[in-house]
Amino acid sequence: MPTAEQTSAPPGAIDSVETVDVKALNTRVTGALYKKREKIFPRRVRGTFRSLKWTVMAVTLAIYYLVPWVRWERGPGAPDQAVLIDLPARRFYFFFIEIWPQEIYYITGILVIAALALFLFTSVAGRVWCGYTCPQTVWVDLFLIVERFIEGDRNARIRLENANWTFLKIGKRLAKHTIWLTIAALTGGAWVFYFADAPTLLVDLFTLEADELAYITVGVLTATTYALGGLAREQVCTYMCPWPRIQAAMIDEESLIISYQGQRGEPRGRGGRREGLGDCVDCNQCVVVCPMGIDIRDGMQLECISCALCVDACNGVMDKVGKPRGLIGYNTLANVDKGEELQRSQIRLLRPRTIVYSVLIAVVGAIMLAALLTRPALELNVQRDRNPLFVKLSNGDIRNGYTVKILNKVHATRHFRLTLDGLPDAAIKVIGRDDGAPLFTVKSDRLASFRVLISTARSNLKGDTTDIRLRIMDQDSGTTADNDTVFRGPEE
Repeated sequence: MPTAEQTSAPPGAIDSVETVDVKALNTRVTGALYKKREKIFPRRVRGTFRSLKWTVMAVTLAIYYLVPWVRWERGPGAPDQAVLIDLPARRFYFFFIEIWPQEIYYITGILVIAALALFLFTSVAGRVWCGYTCPQTVWVDLFLIVERFIEGDRNARIRLENANWTFLKIGKRLAKHTIWLTIAALTGGAWVFYFADAPTLLVDLFTLEADELAYITVGVLTATTYALGGLAREQVCTYMCPWPRIQAAMIDEESLIISYQGQRGEPRGRGGRREGLGDCVDCNQCVVVCPMGIDIRDGMQLECISCALCVDACNGVMDKVGKPRGLIGYNTLANVDKGEELQRSQIRLLRPRTIVYSVLIAVVGAIMLAALLTRPALELNVQRDRNPLFVKLSNGDIRNGYTVKILNKVHATRHFRLTLDGLPDAAIKVIGRDDGAPLFTVKSDRLASFRVLISTARSNLKGDTTDIRLRIMDQDSGTTADNDTVFRGPEE
Protein backbone atom coordinates (compact mmCIF):
# COMPACT_ATOMS: atom_id res chain seq x y z
CA MET A 1 0.00 0.00 0.00
CA PRO A 2 1.45 3.46 -0.90
CA THR A 3 2.35 5.83 1.88
CA ALA A 4 0.63 9.14 2.46
CA GLU A 5 3.59 10.99 1.03
CA GLN A 6 3.39 9.01 -2.22
CA THR A 7 -0.40 9.47 -2.69
CA SER A 8 -1.55 11.90 -5.38
CA ALA A 9 -4.77 13.97 -5.35
CA PRO A 10 -7.68 12.42 -7.18
CA PRO A 11 -8.23 13.38 -10.81
CA GLY A 12 -10.19 16.56 -11.26
CA ALA A 13 -9.19 18.06 -7.94
CA ILE A 14 -8.69 21.79 -7.94
CA ASP A 15 -5.36 21.74 -6.04
CA SER A 16 -3.44 18.63 -6.99
CA VAL A 17 -0.68 17.32 -4.73
CA GLU A 18 2.63 16.42 -6.40
CA THR A 19 4.00 12.97 -5.66
CA VAL A 20 6.92 13.27 -3.25
CA ASP A 21 9.51 10.70 -2.21
CA VAL A 22 10.59 11.71 1.28
CA LYS A 23 13.50 9.28 1.34
CA ALA A 24 14.88 10.76 -1.88
CA LEU A 25 14.76 14.25 -0.42
CA ASN A 26 16.68 13.13 2.63
CA THR A 27 19.40 11.46 0.58
CA ARG A 28 22.70 13.35 0.72
CA VAL A 29 25.57 13.22 -1.72
CA THR A 30 28.51 11.72 0.09
CA GLY A 31 31.14 12.29 -2.64
CA ALA A 32 33.14 15.52 -2.78
CA LEU A 33 32.44 17.98 -5.56
CA TYR A 34 36.17 18.51 -6.21
CA LYS A 35 39.01 16.08 -5.84
CA LYS A 36 41.23 16.84 -2.89
CA ARG A 37 44.73 17.93 -3.83
CA GLU A 38 47.32 15.20 -3.65
CA LYS A 39 50.53 16.83 -2.45
CA ILE A 40 53.51 16.17 -4.71
CA PHE A 41 56.93 15.28 -3.34
CA PRO A 42 59.27 15.29 -6.35
CA ARG A 43 62.46 13.28 -5.88
CA ARG A 44 65.81 14.77 -6.74
CA VAL A 45 67.32 13.53 -10.00
CA ARG A 46 70.68 13.95 -11.70
CA GLY A 47 71.26 14.26 -15.40
CA THR A 48 71.78 16.53 -18.38
CA PHE A 49 68.46 18.36 -18.20
CA ARG A 50 68.61 18.74 -14.42
CA SER A 51 72.05 20.33 -14.77
CA LEU A 52 70.68 22.62 -17.46
CA LYS A 53 67.85 23.66 -15.15
CA TRP A 54 70.34 24.41 -12.34
CA THR A 55 72.33 26.61 -14.73
CA VAL A 56 69.27 28.47 -15.99
CA MET A 57 68.02 28.98 -12.44
CA ALA A 58 71.37 30.37 -11.28
CA VAL A 59 71.64 32.73 -14.27
CA THR A 60 68.07 34.04 -14.08
CA LEU A 61 68.18 34.57 -10.32
CA ALA A 62 71.54 36.33 -10.60
CA ILE A 63 70.14 38.65 -13.27
CA TYR A 64 67.05 39.43 -11.21
CA TYR A 65 68.84 40.12 -7.93
CA LEU A 66 72.04 41.80 -9.19
CA VAL A 67 70.96 43.98 -12.13
CA PRO A 68 69.66 46.88 -9.93
CA TRP A 69 73.17 47.19 -8.46
CA VAL A 70 74.93 47.59 -11.82
CA ARG A 71 76.10 51.16 -12.41
CA TRP A 72 76.13 53.06 -15.72
CA GLU A 73 77.58 56.56 -16.05
CA ARG A 74 75.26 58.94 -17.92
CA GLY A 75 76.73 62.29 -17.05
CA PRO A 76 75.98 64.96 -14.45
CA GLY A 77 72.43 65.15 -13.16
CA ALA A 78 71.43 61.74 -14.53
CA PRO A 79 70.98 58.55 -12.48
CA ASP A 80 73.87 56.10 -12.66
CA GLN A 81 71.78 52.94 -12.21
CA ALA A 82 72.03 50.77 -15.33
CA VAL A 83 68.39 49.61 -15.30
CA LEU A 84 65.96 52.00 -13.67
CA ILE A 85 62.23 52.69 -14.02
CA ASP A 86 62.15 56.25 -12.73
CA LEU A 87 58.42 56.92 -12.29
CA PRO A 88 58.74 60.42 -10.72
CA ALA A 89 60.90 61.57 -13.63
CA ARG A 90 58.90 59.49 -16.13
CA ARG A 91 61.94 57.75 -17.57
CA PHE A 92 63.01 54.19 -18.27
CA TYR A 93 66.77 53.75 -18.29
CA PHE A 94 68.30 50.62 -19.78
CA PHE A 95 72.08 50.99 -19.94
CA PHE A 96 72.71 53.43 -22.84
CA ILE A 97 69.01 53.60 -23.81
CA GLU A 98 66.66 56.16 -22.30
CA ILE A 99 62.95 55.87 -23.02
CA TRP A 100 60.60 58.81 -22.50
CA PRO A 101 56.82 58.57 -21.87
CA GLN A 102 55.99 59.44 -25.50
CA GLU A 103 58.23 56.58 -26.62
CA ILE A 104 56.14 53.87 -25.00
CA TYR A 105 56.03 52.15 -28.38
CA TYR A 106 59.49 50.76 -27.57
CA ILE A 107 57.99 48.88 -24.63
CA THR A 108 55.20 47.69 -26.91
CA GLY A 109 57.79 46.44 -29.38
CA ILE A 110 59.66 44.56 -26.66
CA LEU A 111 56.43 42.87 -25.53
CA VAL A 112 55.58 41.93 -29.13
CA ILE A 113 59.04 40.39 -29.62
CA ALA A 114 58.73 38.52 -26.31
CA ALA A 115 55.34 37.10 -27.34
CA LEU A 116 56.62 36.05 -30.77
CA ALA A 117 59.70 34.47 -29.19
CA LEU A 118 57.43 32.49 -26.86
CA PHE A 119 55.42 31.32 -29.87
CA LEU A 120 58.64 30.35 -31.66
CA PHE A 121 60.08 28.36 -28.74
CA THR A 122 56.74 26.61 -28.20
CA SER A 123 56.44 25.62 -31.86
CA VAL A 124 59.97 24.18 -31.71
CA ALA A 125 60.02 22.41 -28.33
CA GLY A 126 56.67 22.75 -26.60
CA ARG A 127 56.53 24.38 -23.15
CA VAL A 128 60.28 24.78 -22.88
CA TRP A 129 59.75 28.29 -21.45
CA CYS A 130 57.60 26.85 -18.68
CA GLY A 131 60.11 24.14 -17.84
CA TYR A 132 63.22 26.31 -17.57
CA THR A 133 62.76 30.09 -17.44
CA CYS A 134 59.24 30.80 -16.16
CA PRO A 135 59.54 32.67 -12.81
CA GLN A 136 57.08 30.22 -11.23
CA THR A 137 59.31 27.27 -12.21
CA VAL A 138 62.50 29.01 -11.10
CA TRP A 139 61.19 29.96 -7.65
CA VAL A 140 59.56 26.55 -7.09
CA ASP A 141 62.94 24.94 -7.81
CA LEU A 142 64.55 27.34 -5.34
CA PHE A 143 61.97 26.53 -2.66
CA LEU A 144 62.43 22.79 -3.29
CA ILE A 145 66.16 23.16 -2.65
CA VAL A 146 65.33 24.56 0.79
CA GLU A 147 62.74 21.85 1.43
CA ARG A 148 65.13 19.01 0.54
CA PHE A 149 67.91 20.53 2.60
CA ILE A 150 65.75 20.68 5.74
CA GLU A 151 63.35 17.75 5.37
CA GLY A 152 65.30 15.36 3.14
CA ASP A 153 64.49 13.81 -0.21
CA ARG A 154 61.14 12.39 -1.33
CA ASN A 155 60.74 9.44 1.07
CA ALA A 156 61.86 11.46 4.10
CA ARG A 157 59.45 14.26 3.25
CA ILE A 158 56.56 11.83 2.83
CA ARG A 159 57.29 10.26 6.21
CA LEU A 160 57.48 13.69 7.82
CA GLU A 161 54.19 14.71 6.20
CA ASN A 162 52.40 11.66 7.58
CA ALA A 163 54.07 11.73 10.99
CA ASN A 164 52.46 13.11 14.12
CA TRP A 165 53.29 16.62 15.18
CA THR A 166 56.42 16.53 17.30
CA PHE A 167 58.98 19.15 18.27
CA LEU A 168 61.23 17.85 15.48
CA LYS A 169 58.50 18.21 12.85
CA ILE A 170 57.49 21.63 14.12
CA GLY A 171 61.13 22.76 14.11
CA LYS A 172 61.71 21.58 10.55
CA ARG A 173 58.51 23.19 9.29
CA LEU A 174 59.29 26.47 11.02
CA ALA A 175 62.81 26.49 9.60
CA LYS A 176 61.54 25.73 6.08
CA HIS A 177 58.81 28.35 6.07
CA THR A 178 61.10 30.95 7.66
CA ILE A 179 63.62 30.53 4.85
CA TRP A 180 60.81 30.55 2.29
CA LEU A 181 59.54 33.85 3.68
CA THR A 182 63.07 35.25 3.65
CA ILE A 183 63.48 34.33 -0.02
CA ALA A 184 60.06 35.80 -0.78
CA ALA A 185 60.98 39.04 1.02
CA LEU A 186 64.24 39.25 -0.92
CA THR A 187 62.24 38.76 -4.10
CA GLY A 188 59.94 41.65 -3.29
CA GLY A 189 62.86 43.75 -2.11
CA ALA A 190 64.78 43.18 -5.33
CA TRP A 191 61.78 44.24 -7.39
CA VAL A 192 61.41 47.67 -5.76
CA PHE A 193 65.12 48.34 -6.41
CA TYR A 194 64.27 48.62 -10.11
CA PHE A 195 62.17 51.72 -9.36
CA ALA A 196 64.63 53.74 -7.27
CA ASP A 197 68.35 54.05 -6.66
CA ALA A 198 69.13 50.66 -5.11
CA PRO A 199 71.76 51.64 -2.49
CA THR A 200 69.72 54.61 -1.31
CA LEU A 201 66.47 52.66 -1.15
CA LEU A 202 68.13 49.81 0.74
CA VAL A 203 69.20 52.19 3.50
CA ASP A 204 65.77 53.83 3.56
CA LEU A 205 64.02 50.47 3.88
CA PHE A 206 66.04 49.43 6.92
CA THR A 207 65.86 52.86 8.55
CA LEU A 208 62.07 52.98 7.99
CA GLU A 209 62.39 56.13 5.88
CA ALA A 210 61.22 54.64 2.58
CA ASP A 211 57.90 55.53 1.01
CA GLU A 212 54.84 53.58 2.15
CA LEU A 213 54.35 52.28 -1.37
CA ALA A 214 57.74 50.55 -1.22
CA TYR A 215 56.77 48.62 1.92
CA ILE A 216 53.37 47.73 0.47
CA THR A 217 54.98 46.45 -2.74
CA VAL A 218 57.52 44.36 -0.83
CA GLY A 219 54.75 42.94 1.35
CA VAL A 220 52.49 42.03 -1.57
CA LEU A 221 55.31 40.39 -3.54
CA THR A 222 56.50 38.55 -0.44
CA ALA A 223 53.03 37.10 0.12
CA THR A 224 52.48 36.13 -3.53
CA THR A 225 55.94 34.59 -3.95
CA TYR A 226 55.54 32.58 -0.76
CA ALA A 227 52.02 31.43 -1.66
CA LEU A 228 52.63 30.64 -5.33
CA GLY A 229 56.15 29.23 -5.14
CA GLY A 230 55.97 27.50 -1.78
CA LEU A 231 52.35 26.47 -1.25
CA ALA A 232 50.48 26.37 -4.58
CA ARG A 233 53.37 25.15 -6.75
CA GLU A 234 52.04 22.94 -9.56
CA GLN A 235 48.50 24.27 -9.13
CA VAL A 236 49.62 27.61 -10.55
CA CYS A 237 50.77 25.93 -13.77
CA THR A 238 47.68 23.74 -14.03
CA TYR A 239 44.84 26.04 -12.99
CA MET A 240 46.04 29.65 -12.93
CA CYS A 241 48.27 29.90 -15.99
CA PRO A 242 46.46 30.19 -19.36
CA TRP A 243 49.44 29.04 -21.41
CA PRO A 244 48.74 25.26 -21.18
CA ARG A 245 45.42 25.93 -22.96
CA ILE A 246 46.98 28.21 -25.57
CA GLN A 247 50.05 26.16 -26.46
CA ALA A 248 48.06 23.68 -28.55
CA ALA A 249 47.62 26.39 -31.17
CA MET A 250 51.39 27.02 -31.29
CA ILE A 251 52.59 23.49 -32.06
CA ASP A 252 52.33 21.24 -35.10
CA GLU A 253 53.12 17.63 -35.93
CA GLU A 254 56.86 18.35 -36.09
CA SER A 255 57.14 20.14 -32.75
CA LEU A 256 59.39 18.40 -30.25
CA ILE A 257 57.64 17.19 -27.10
CA ILE A 258 58.59 14.95 -24.18
CA SER A 259 57.11 11.53 -24.90
CA TYR A 260 57.31 7.86 -23.95
CA GLN A 261 58.30 5.31 -26.61
CA GLY A 262 55.43 2.90 -26.04
CA GLN A 263 56.37 0.66 -28.95
CA ARG A 264 59.66 -0.01 -27.20
CA GLY A 265 58.64 0.03 -23.55
CA GLU A 266 55.42 -2.02 -23.63
CA PRO A 267 54.42 -4.31 -22.18
CA ARG A 268 56.08 -2.96 -19.10
CA GLY A 269 56.95 -5.10 -16.14
CA ARG A 270 59.41 -5.68 -13.33
CA GLY A 271 61.80 -8.53 -12.64
CA GLY A 272 65.00 -9.90 -14.04
CA ARG A 273 63.40 -12.11 -16.68
CA ARG A 274 62.41 -9.86 -19.57
CA GLU A 275 61.05 -12.37 -22.06
CA GLY A 276 57.93 -10.90 -23.62
CA LEU A 277 58.36 -7.57 -21.84
CA GLY A 278 59.42 -4.18 -23.13
CA ASP A 279 62.26 -2.03 -21.90
CA CYS A 280 60.14 -0.24 -19.29
CA VAL A 281 60.73 -1.88 -15.91
CA ASP A 282 57.77 -0.02 -14.37
CA CYS A 283 59.97 1.57 -11.71
CA ASN A 284 57.87 4.80 -11.70
CA GLN A 285 61.00 6.93 -11.43
CA CYS A 286 59.66 9.14 -14.23
CA VAL A 287 56.61 9.80 -12.02
CA VAL A 288 58.29 10.48 -8.69
CA VAL A 289 60.69 13.07 -10.16
CA CYS A 290 57.95 14.99 -11.99
CA PRO A 291 57.21 18.35 -10.30
CA MET A 292 53.69 18.20 -11.77
CA GLY A 293 52.98 14.69 -10.49
CA ILE A 294 51.99 13.21 -13.87
CA ASP A 295 52.91 9.96 -15.62
CA ILE A 296 54.46 10.81 -18.98
CA ARG A 297 53.70 7.26 -20.12
CA ASP A 298 50.04 8.23 -20.33
CA GLY A 299 50.81 10.48 -23.29
CA MET A 300 50.84 14.24 -23.87
CA GLN A 301 49.11 16.05 -21.00
CA LEU A 302 48.10 19.59 -20.19
CA GLU A 303 50.12 19.59 -16.96
CA CYS A 304 53.46 18.70 -18.58
CA ILE A 305 55.85 21.69 -18.51
CA SER A 306 58.58 20.00 -20.63
CA CYS A 307 61.19 20.18 -17.88
CA ALA A 308 62.58 16.80 -19.08
CA LEU A 309 63.41 15.58 -15.57
CA CYS A 310 61.62 12.34 -16.42
CA VAL A 311 64.12 11.92 -19.27
CA ASP A 312 67.04 12.10 -16.83
CA ALA A 313 65.34 9.67 -14.44
CA CYS A 314 64.57 7.13 -17.16
CA ASN A 315 68.03 7.38 -18.73
CA GLY A 316 69.55 6.63 -15.34
CA VAL A 317 67.42 3.50 -14.98
CA MET A 318 68.20 2.38 -18.54
CA ASP A 319 71.91 2.68 -17.78
CA LYS A 320 71.49 0.44 -14.73
CA VAL A 321 69.54 -2.29 -16.54
CA GLY A 322 71.76 -2.19 -19.62
CA LYS A 323 69.17 -0.84 -22.06
CA PRO A 324 69.60 1.99 -24.60
CA ARG A 325 68.72 5.49 -23.46
CA GLY A 326 65.82 7.40 -24.93
CA LEU A 327 62.85 5.37 -23.73
CA ILE A 328 61.54 8.75 -22.60
CA GLY A 329 62.80 11.70 -24.60
CA TYR A 330 62.01 14.32 -27.20
CA ASN A 331 59.94 13.22 -30.17
CA THR A 332 57.55 14.73 -32.69
CA LEU A 333 53.79 14.38 -32.53
CA ALA A 334 53.84 12.66 -35.92
CA ASN A 335 56.28 10.02 -34.70
CA VAL A 336 54.35 9.51 -31.47
CA ASP A 337 51.18 8.82 -33.46
CA LYS A 338 53.04 6.36 -35.69
CA GLY A 339 54.86 4.74 -32.78
CA GLU A 340 58.30 5.55 -34.15
CA GLU A 341 61.46 6.83 -32.50
CA LEU A 342 62.88 10.20 -33.43
CA GLN A 343 65.77 10.23 -35.89
CA ARG A 344 68.17 13.13 -36.02
CA SER A 345 67.37 13.66 -39.69
CA GLN A 346 63.69 14.16 -38.81
CA ILE A 347 64.30 17.28 -36.73
CA ARG A 348 63.14 20.23 -38.84
CA LEU A 349 63.60 23.55 -37.15
CA LEU A 350 62.88 25.52 -40.32
CA ARG A 351 59.19 25.11 -41.00
CA PRO A 352 56.56 27.59 -42.27
CA ARG A 353 55.42 28.29 -38.72
CA THR A 354 58.89 28.88 -37.28
CA ILE A 355 59.98 30.90 -40.33
CA VAL A 356 56.98 33.23 -39.97
CA TYR A 357 57.68 33.79 -36.27
CA SER A 358 61.40 34.40 -36.93
CA VAL A 359 60.69 36.86 -39.74
CA LEU A 360 58.20 38.77 -37.60
CA ILE A 361 60.72 38.97 -34.75
CA ALA A 362 63.38 40.25 -37.16
CA VAL A 363 61.03 42.83 -38.68
CA VAL A 364 59.83 44.22 -35.35
CA GLY A 365 63.40 44.25 -34.05
CA ALA A 366 64.65 46.07 -37.14
CA ILE A 367 61.90 48.68 -36.88
CA MET A 368 62.70 49.30 -33.22
CA LEU A 369 66.44 49.52 -33.92
CA ALA A 370 65.92 51.95 -36.80
CA ALA A 371 63.63 54.11 -34.68
CA LEU A 372 66.16 54.07 -31.83
CA LEU A 373 69.11 55.02 -34.02
CA THR A 374 67.26 57.80 -35.85
CA ARG A 375 65.32 59.35 -32.99
CA PRO A 376 66.19 63.03 -32.51
CA ALA A 377 67.88 64.41 -29.42
CA LEU A 378 65.70 67.52 -29.65
CA GLU A 379 61.93 67.73 -30.06
CA LEU A 380 59.54 70.67 -30.33
CA ASN A 381 55.82 70.55 -29.62
CA VAL A 382 53.52 73.56 -30.10
CA GLN A 383 49.95 73.87 -28.86
CA ARG A 384 47.89 76.86 -30.00
CA ASP A 385 45.45 78.53 -27.62
CA ARG A 386 41.85 77.69 -28.48
CA ASN A 387 40.14 80.17 -26.19
CA PRO A 388 40.28 82.80 -27.46
CA LEU A 389 41.30 81.85 -31.01
CA PHE A 390 42.91 85.25 -31.46
CA VAL A 391 43.07 88.72 -29.89
CA LYS A 392 42.73 92.00 -31.77
CA LEU A 393 45.16 94.56 -30.34
CA SER A 394 44.48 98.29 -30.03
CA ASN A 395 46.71 99.06 -33.03
CA GLY A 396 44.80 96.60 -35.22
CA ASP A 397 47.34 93.76 -35.07
CA ILE A 398 46.21 90.18 -34.53
CA ARG A 399 47.78 88.10 -31.74
CA ASN A 400 47.76 84.33 -31.08
CA GLY A 401 48.97 82.52 -27.99
CA TYR A 402 50.96 79.27 -28.01
CA THR A 403 52.40 76.82 -25.53
CA VAL A 404 55.87 75.75 -26.68
CA LYS A 405 57.33 72.55 -25.23
CA ILE A 406 61.01 71.79 -25.80
CA LEU A 407 62.34 68.31 -25.09
CA ASN A 408 66.08 68.23 -24.47
CA LYS A 409 67.32 64.61 -24.52
CA VAL A 410 70.97 65.56 -24.14
CA HIS A 411 72.62 65.33 -20.71
CA ALA A 412 73.72 68.97 -20.87
CA THR A 413 71.99 72.35 -20.52
CA ARG A 414 71.14 73.84 -23.94
CA HIS A 415 70.15 77.31 -25.16
CA PHE A 416 67.66 77.77 -28.00
CA ARG A 417 66.33 80.58 -30.20
CA LEU A 418 62.81 80.50 -31.64
CA THR A 419 62.14 81.64 -35.20
CA LEU A 420 59.01 81.75 -37.36
CA ASP A 421 58.38 80.98 -41.04
CA GLY A 422 55.24 81.73 -43.05
CA LEU A 423 54.24 84.97 -41.35
CA PRO A 424 56.24 88.08 -42.35
CA ASP A 425 56.98 90.88 -39.88
CA ALA A 426 55.65 88.84 -36.96
CA ALA A 427 56.68 89.73 -33.41
CA ILE A 428 57.48 86.95 -30.92
CA LYS A 429 57.30 87.53 -27.17
CA VAL A 430 58.06 84.94 -24.46
CA ILE A 431 56.01 85.31 -21.29
CA GLY A 432 58.23 85.37 -18.20
CA ARG A 433 61.28 86.97 -19.81
CA ASP A 434 61.92 90.59 -18.91
CA ASP A 435 62.92 91.48 -22.44
CA GLY A 436 60.45 89.05 -24.05
CA ALA A 437 63.15 87.78 -26.41
CA PRO A 438 62.48 84.35 -28.04
CA LEU A 439 65.35 82.69 -26.16
CA PHE A 440 65.00 79.55 -24.07
CA THR A 441 67.21 77.63 -21.65
CA VAL A 442 66.42 73.97 -21.06
CA LYS A 443 68.30 71.89 -18.51
CA SER A 444 69.77 68.51 -19.32
CA ASP A 445 67.39 65.63 -19.92
CA ARG A 446 64.34 67.79 -19.31
CA LEU A 447 61.06 68.87 -20.88
CA ALA A 448 60.48 72.61 -20.54
CA SER A 449 57.23 74.47 -21.30
CA PHE A 450 56.95 78.18 -22.26
CA ARG A 451 54.13 80.59 -23.12
CA VAL A 452 54.68 82.47 -26.39
CA LEU A 453 52.67 85.31 -27.94
CA ILE A 454 52.91 85.98 -31.70
CA SER A 455 51.41 89.09 -33.25
CA THR A 456 51.33 90.54 -36.79
CA ALA A 457 49.44 93.04 -38.90
CA ARG A 458 46.11 91.85 -40.28
CA SER A 459 47.30 92.55 -43.80
CA ASN A 460 49.92 89.80 -43.45
CA LEU A 461 47.29 87.09 -42.94
CA LYS A 462 46.10 84.79 -45.71
CA GLY A 463 42.49 84.55 -44.67
CA ASP A 464 41.25 83.37 -41.30
CA THR A 465 43.89 80.59 -41.12
CA THR A 466 47.56 80.98 -42.04
CA ASP A 467 49.97 78.05 -41.99
CA ILE A 468 53.17 78.79 -40.08
CA ARG A 469 56.24 76.84 -38.93
CA LEU A 470 58.00 77.40 -35.64
CA ARG A 471 61.65 76.40 -35.41
CA ILE A 472 64.08 76.24 -32.50
CA MET A 473 67.83 76.19 -32.97
CA ASP A 474 70.51 75.13 -30.51
CA GLN A 475 72.77 78.15 -30.33
CA ASP A 476 75.82 76.00 -29.63
CA SER A 477 75.48 73.04 -32.01
CA GLY A 478 73.07 74.46 -34.59
CA THR A 479 70.65 71.54 -34.14
CA THR A 480 67.09 72.43 -35.12
CA ALA A 481 63.58 71.10 -34.56
CA ASP A 482 60.39 72.21 -36.35
CA ASN A 483 56.68 72.13 -35.67
CA ASP A 484 53.90 73.13 -38.05
CA THR A 485 50.85 74.94 -36.74
CA VAL A 486 48.44 77.71 -37.80
CA PHE A 487 47.85 81.37 -37.02
CA ARG A 488 44.18 82.31 -36.69
CA GLY A 489 42.61 85.65 -37.52
CA PRO A 490 39.22 87.21 -38.29
CA GLU A 491 37.27 86.03 -41.32
CA GLU A 492 37.41 88.16 -44.45
